[in-house]
Amino acid sequence: MDQISAIILAGALFIIMLGMGLSLVFDDFKRIIVYPKAIFVGLTNQLIILPILGFAIASVFPTRPEIAIGIMILAACPGGPTSNLIAHLAKGDTALSVTLTALSSFVTILTIPFIVNFALVRFAGEGQVVRLNVLETIIQIFVIIVIPVVIGMIIRHYKEGFALRMAKPVRTASGIVIALVIIGIVIKEKEHFVSYFQQAGLIALTLNVATMAVGYYSSRLFRIKDKRSVSISIESGIQNGTLAITIAVVLLKNADYAIAPAIYSLLMFFTGGAAIFYGLRRASATGE
Repeated sequence: MDQISAIILAGALFIIMLGMGLSLVFDDFKRIIVYPKAIFVGLTNQLIILPILGFAIASVFPTRPEIAIGIMILAACPGGPTSNLIAHLAKGDTALSVTLTALSSFVTILTIPFIVNFALVRFAGEGQVVRLNVLETIIQIFVIIVIPVVIGMIIRHYKEGFALRMAKPVRTASGIVIALVIIGIVIKEKEHFVSYFQQAGLIALTLNVATMAVGYYSSRLFRIKDKRSVSISIESGIQNGTLAITIAVVLLKNADYAIAPAIYSLLMFFTGGAAIFYGLRRASATGE
């Protein structure tokens, strides 16, 4: 992917994270005190269990190193705005979903470089790739994640009416841009895309479904059975594919690493739809 496309992709992620910031208020972070168990379970799934599962799946499936590294990049990423939307539509706890997304986005600034470096060494061989500069990567991720979220939150704090009016257009615009980026990747790789889908489709779907299942059953294990369990399941299984594509293309400068995240970004709408169906049935049965 050329430099212009990389800049467009980074800009799209900036807009997406700005939109997330517009939906957040500072009280969202106080929910750590209100929902300590739900927050603990959700973050443990995202920050610890997800990378371990990603590594296990990438190691077990017979696939190319580029696909395995793409899966690990995905596993290193936090939830994204899409998970918040799906949680809302599924009658989950939207506030919990937003809080988990926000907290995991901040924490993974530190964990992403180490997990991605590990994946590069494990699946591509240390001598075959240029490893990420940890400090530089942290700064870059900070710029494209934390800064726009903070800007959005500041706008929401001082200009709430404007923020509420702009939240939907910003989400729509960012969704269109990332859709165009994914379409661009498909067109650019059209001669190989069927083959890529055959290689990455099952492994990406497995990661998605396995982590959603872990989220659901871990919630039940800790006796979280209300709408919070729906949000934990979705947050555990719907990752920020846009960020994964940005890391692959902008930071690692390798579009092949973006194949698995791009396919994942398509598949998660189908599994997300299943989660919405389940959530609506659960809400109807419980009268919530």
